[in-house]
Amino acid sequence: PVLPAGCSYAVIPDQIEAGTYMIAAAITRGDVTVHGLIPKHMEPLSAKLEEMGAQLDIGDDSIRVWIDPEENLQAASFKTIPYPGFPTDLQPQTTVMLCTVPGTSRMLETVWDSRFQYVDELKMMGAQIMTSGQMAIIEGVNQLTGAIVTARDLRAGAAMVLAGLVAEGTTEVTDIAKIERGYENFIHKLRSLGADITRVEK
Repeated sequence: PVLPAGCSYAVIPDQIEAGTYMIAAAITRGDVTVHGLIPKHMEPLSAKLEEMGAQLDIGDDSIRVWIDPEENLQAASFKTIPYPGFPTDLQPQTTVMLCTVPGTSRMLETVWDSRFQYVDELKMMGAQIMTSGQMAIIEGVNQLTGAIVTARDLRAGAAMVLAGLVAEGTTEVTDIAKIERGYENFIHKLRSLGADITRVEK
């Protein structure tokens, strides 16, 4: 279609980038407010975070995510489906979060056949994940351990970075060009939230 003369159009915010930072808050048990989003677009993630025990304060164009220090997140089951369902592009990041939650969680992927390629990388960090077809069963662990891992794709790479934020020791994520094509100033934004993260040229 052709836009009429004089028309203005605003590109919607990136719900996947926003969701990645919301999940980062939950993974690190931090307190993060993400601005410049459309809360309705975040409802599939927001609802699951609240189900797991996260606290959310939803504004007109922002969402604050934090975890009550007296509580722990609860295991949960997820199923990826096209919008308005839970997005496949938040699946790897969410799986990292589930690795840090006591109990058994499940992730059913119905959108992208090869989405679980990153699981082997997480296992190198001590994650307990079993995959069967499009289902992943995640057993929460007390602590992930730093390792040298690869960004298998854009979202998997972001997930590896989030895993590194809570892993004991140092985590090195390689092939980060895949991450940078989808997250503007990713390292700078994480550092502004207190992350100990550095981009290394090799």
